[in-house]
Amino acid sequence: MVATPVKTEKRLTIQTSEITVDTTAIRSLDWDRDRFDIEFGLQNGTTYNSYIIRGEKIALVDTSHEKFRQLYLDTLLGLIDPKEIDYLIISHTEPDHSGLVKDVLSLAPQAIVVGSKVAIQFLENFVHQPFERLQVKNGDTLDLGKGHVLEFVSAPNLHWPDTMLTYDRGTGTLFTCDVFGMHYCGDHLFDEDLAAIEKDYHFYYECLMGPNARSVLAAMKRMDQLAEITMVANGHGPLLRYNVNELLERYRSWSQAQAQAEKTAAVFYISDYGYSDRLSQAIARGITKTGIAVEMVDLKTADPQDVQELVNRAAALVIGMPPLSGSSNKGITTSLGTLIAAAHEKQYVGFFESYGGNDEPIDPLLTKFREIGLIKGFTSIRIKDTPTEATYQLCEESGTDLGQILSQDTKIKQRKSLDSDLDKAIGRISGGLYIITATKGDLSGAMLASWVSQASFEPPGFTIAVAKDRAIESLMHVGDTFVLNVLEESKYQPLMKHFLKRFPPGADRFEGVKTQPASNGAKILTESLAYLECEVVSRMECSDHWVVYSKVTNGRVSNLDGLTAVHHRKVGNYY
Repeated sequence: MVATPVKTEKRLTIQTSEITVDTTAIRSLDWDRDRFDIEFGLQNGTTYNSYIIRGEKIALVDTSHEKFRQLYLDTLLGLIDPKEIDYLIISHTEPDHSGLVKDVLSLAPQAIVVGSKVAIQFLENFVHQPFERLQVKNGDTLDLGKGHVLEFVSAPNLHWPDTMLTYDRGTGTLFTCDVFGMHYCGDHLFDEDLAAIEKDYHFYYECLMGPNARSVLAAMKRMDQLAEITMVANGHGPLLRYNVNELLERYRSWSQAQAQAEKTAAVFYISDYGYSDRLSQAIARGITKTGIAVEMVDLKTADPQDVQELVNRAAALVIGMPPLSGSSNKGITTSLGTLIAAAHEKQYVGFFESYGGNDEPIDPLLTKFREIGLIKGFTSIRIKDTPTEATYQLCEESGTDLGQILSQDTKIKQRKSLDSDLDKAIGRISGGLYIITATKGDLSGAMLASWVSQASFEPPGFTIAVAKDRAIESLMHVGDTFVLNVLEESKYQPLMKHFLKRFPPGADRFEGVKTQPASNGAKILTESLAYLECEVVSRMECSDHWVVYSKVTNGRVSNLDGLTAVHHRKVGNYY
């Protein structure tokens, strides 16, 4: 293995390595990136992976992010004469993978661009220059010679509608771009340290692939027709070589669990318009946190029959506003008409603006759906400025609110079905009363908690169980900081009543509450008995909760004679 790091002040480096016969990886390592895509936080940076396959003809699979322009092009020129590139394979067209397509084509104008029908259409919109193209569909092959026969696997909606996987029959390597990737930047080229990467692998799935679980299963069914997959050459993070079967099967099991959910929410967006894709992904992420399945559909490329079938069985519809009608948006207009015609009463509906500069207005469309008998699932999200962290938090919380509404009946049934004696016995486990407050950038949150327990002496630390559908969960990942406010027995009622309220998405949880800043940036509740400043060290998934272990970095008691408020329950199957 040969690794060639090229360092810059921004900690952008390039790593190249021969990963299998006639195949070279070019990995752009973004060590310090801490936000990505739908604005979910990154703990370990990320990478953008590109590949060269050398048969009798040469193929370049994907490019890199534009921030790596000079580093990537210099590296490419050091590995190959661009005039020798016969094919440029585009797995999908998001800028982090195709951001340098135009640059590569300027160096290799003879290269034939290979992609799905939708990918070719998207490329035409931002390359703005003629290029040779080869449109491929599922099962098509391309023979590079020397045994490298490439077979293409259609994988739409993972997580864009244009996604395509490429399988090299000669080496058993599957090139997957976003699929089976992770945002993890480290020294290891491969997945030899499974324990180090598996949390990032799962988190990546939950954020990007979980809302498309049915599409994951459909793509994996097509993958089952391939010969043995010995390596997954993904687009982000370490390549999969040592744990291929294990990590592929995790995708399958996670997706099967999502697809078996009782209810489904359909999220409609326009992938190449404004911020529609990112905003829709944030809403979808919020919905899936509640155990509701999500299916995402690009209105621009959707088949009307598929739209009708999905709307017929969906419990809720979420719609990103498309651009104003025009001849170039005929497909969107057709899909939207089909959507309206198939909608039926008692479904929930929510709308969000795409901030594309020419959005259809929300209110006339909302009126049409209300007249049909649909119920408003959340307050329409109207965006007047470029989306910020707070915007994405608003979207995620709106999705969570919708998911909680949809899952309410199921939760009531589950509570009633539990064995009463066992339920009452578990309810005798008591806990204190606390309020967690967290701040990260422009985001802030708070949660009333009682499942808190000291877990270590050195360093001093404790665990908190946080339900997966709590808004504050996204602010309590490894490395995040927060404050645990301990409530006092004699005066906890006002604070508990305030934080038990159901806050609208995006609302200020601290309005009317006396606070002061902690040294870690979170809020200390002035009326609390004591506070502890904390940093998240690890998380463990426990069915419907995350158990978050944190170390304490600072703390103080305001009343040495005060006692902690205690929470007693009669039953143990809900708070």
